[in-house]
Amino acid sequence: MFNIIKLATRNLQRYKRRTFLTSMLITLGVVAVLLFISVSGSFKAMMIGQITDSMLGHMQIHKKGYLASVDSLPLNRNLNAKQINKVKEILGAEESIEAYSMRIKLGAMFSNFTETTNIRLNAVLPKEELGAAPLLTDRIIDGEKEGLIEKGEILVPELIAKGMKVNVGDTIVLVANNKDGSVNGQTFIVRGILEGISGPGGRDGMIHLDDAKSLLRMDEPEISEIAIRLKNIDQLPAVFAKMKTELESLKNKDDKPIFEVHTWEKISPFFNIAKMIDLMTLFIKIMLVAIVLVSIMNVMIMAVYERINEIGTISAIGTSPGKILGLFIIEGFLLGVLGTFIGVAISLISITAMNASQISFDFGRQTGLMLSPTISAGEVITVALIVIGISVAASLQPAYKASKMDPITALRHV
Repeated sequence: MFNIIKLATRNLQRYKRRTFLTSMLITLGVVAVLLFISVSGSFKAMMIGQITDSMLGHMQIHKKGYLASVDSLPLNRNLNAKQINKVKEILGAEESIEAYSMRIKLGAMFSNFTETTNIRLNAVLPKEELGAAPLLTDRIIDGEKEGLIEKGEILVPELIAKGMKVNVGDTIVLVANNKDGSVNGQTFIVRGILEGISGPGGRDGMIHLDDAKSLLRMDEPEISEIAIRLKNIDQLPAVFAKMKTELESLKNKDDKPIFEVHTWEKISPFFNIAKMIDLMTLFIKIMLVAIVLVSIMNVMIMAVYERINEIGTISAIGTSPGKILGLFIIEGFLLGVLGTFIGVAISLISITAMNASQISFDFGRQTGLMLSPTISAGEVITVALIVIGISVAASLQPAYKASKMDPITALRHV
């Protein structure tokens, strides 16, 4: 085997230009894939962090059927005190959970005393909310950020603030119906303006949880949703599966599930963009496979045709077809290893250079977000094994053709 490897290495050295061009083509493919994976993965992770840490949390718990009718913000699907305590008990026993926030979601009429419009509201306890969504204060584009919100204050979405000409410090009125249909109004001071976001959340304001209870005349504790933040988002699949099993197994007196659990992926439309990024990564990998396959196969076919006499000679002196097959397969293997090694080295150097240069970009009103391309050892190894495997596979047909040549016919070839 060692002699075959040595002979294959010498054969590649004999055709330096072809070996160089083929290995560089493989290198280019490897670099393109690894850089795309690192940059797109960094962008995807950053955007997920922005969405989960400033708004959604990693998971949310609702009463069964709430999410299906969330557009109408139904108050008759809130969790009651007993259900809330049960959820707290389960969440408190889970070490992977860093924080959670109880929220009441409601719709109301928003008035500046001259004009009226509708508004969606998230009622929260500031300390809990900042634990579940630590980047929430970054969305406050005007007004005091420290402490998030106090009783009697409201954070107004930018869309409504501009349309109603409302500024920080103004007094506004909220009018809301409770679940029994009675109407109640309450005045608030505008504490700040929230950055506008796409989708229904663009009309979401924020008030204190105690103000929501007063506005809706709630005699008993009620909660619309519980937003959960994990210590590590990589634990999301395992924690979600565990929470889903524990909570959705609880039944009411009609033997129907009480709770439903959803990850941010189910709630946010950005998940579709994340899936598109993953799909693009898959297409890039397929392109890499095609580049390597065509390159190696072309080189090996040309090597067979150019070395027919050589093949006939070594066959005539007793070299078995199996060794001839192995010779060409190892040549393809060595080309793949060479191109992959150089490609991985260039990619890692490029990723280090991009991190050192501190590339930044803007996302909505978020400015100066730092792009931090990273790639795991597992992804590097996977790409390397794919390239080397395809290099060997591409060598099989030419190698098989060489091993089956008749020595006499090969020696007569001109």
